[in-house]
Amino acid sequence: MKKFDRAMQILVAGFCINLCMGILYAWSVFKKALVVDLGWSNADASLPYTVAIITFALSLLVAGILQDRMGPRRVLILGTVMVGLGMIISSFATTPMMLVLTFGIMTGSGIGFGYACLSPSAMKWFHPSKKGLVNGLIAAGFGLAAVYLAPLTSALIAEYGINTSFLVLGVAVLVIAVPLAFTINNPPADYVPEAPAGYKAKSDKPVDINWRGMLKTPQFYSLWVMYAFASAAGLMIIGNITSIAATQANITDAAYLVVILAIFNSGGRVVAGILSDKIGGVKTLMIAFVMQGINMVMFATFNSEFTLIIGAAVAGVGYGTLLAVFPSIIADFYGLKNYGANYGVLYTAWGVSGFIGPVVAAFAVDTTGTYTLAYTVCSVMIAVAVVLSVITKKVDAAALEKKLATV
Repeated sequence: MKKFDRAMQILVAGFCINLCMGILYAWSVFKKALVVDLGWSNADASLPYTVAIITFALSLLVAGILQDRMGPRRVLILGTVMVGLGMIISSFATTPMMLVLTFGIMTGSGIGFGYACLSPSAMKWFHPSKKGLVNGLIAAGFGLAAVYLAPLTSALIAEYGINTSFLVLGVAVLVIAVPLAFTINNPPADYVPEAPAGYKAKSDKPVDINWRGMLKTPQFYSLWVMYAFASAAGLMIIGNITSIAATQANITDAAYLVVILAIFNSGGRVVAGILSDKIGGVKTLMIAFVMQGINMVMFATFNSEFTLIIGAAVAGVGYGTLLAVFPSIIADFYGLKNYGANYGVLYTAWGVSGFIGPVVAAFAVDTTGTYTLAYTVCSVMIAVAVVLSVITKKVDAAALEKKLATV
């Protein structure tokens, strides 16, 4: 019972840390203030967010390797400190380049270092049949952050300005997330999580494939493209939802859409995680891609408050599914021992998507005045992801390990 309590403590602490680090998903509010209050262009206001996503993905790769070797605690502490300090230093930024360095690189790196440690640690404390649920709950904390951060940031900016808002949020991360990071660790080497009631053990041999072996499988490249393309579409909406509302429906204060998107983003992570445990990760992705694709094709027609709420909700579920299911697929296809490094390599797709989505959106609106071009590009990418989800099958671990042994 004590071990189960410890597993739940890890899960709750990881969820709460992600609630603090999910500031990335409230960027739409910061971006609006930069454009409206400071007169920045859409491209300049999007750049720190874009750099933060790329830096997040690259640092997650490094952190994944480190936490596989030295455990999660020290890497996680470093990450949470960097997030807090990056936000605090961002309060002194006065130009796009300064904000790129402080928020884009420092805070982005910290988020990557923190995020890399939470899922692998939590999964090791729970039975393998719960991979999807655990990943969904951990990831939900990150997505749910925008539910309170969007209105909180809007209120802070309205009352104190954007610079003080960065400062307050940065101090909050240091006060809350850093102490929680000291509580995260891996289970003892001899720890065996208890199987749920009625669970029938599979006869499959445990999988243990490192990133070099993973790169020799066609499934990895299929997963990478699916992740990059579907995430680009989701991030395009997340990073621009308030601007989309202003452009298409003349809604000047649409922070509530960020909250709606975040709620469904987070709920989608939990539901998709549970579903992937039951029907498999790739099938769950296919359902999400189809839903996301239909929504993207129709998004240009959403010109009322009601339709934008529906569009934001569907986009949130579709995007949230990715963050819960891809980690589970990596653990399922390639094993938990090298999960940190393996998922870090796959997560570079998310970093690339962070360049594609916001940049396509900024280019579309700055050159045409609408987001229609961005919706079209994203629809095509999601169509490709649907096709790949149909043809991607689980890695034959035994055959792969035999092949690697003869190389």
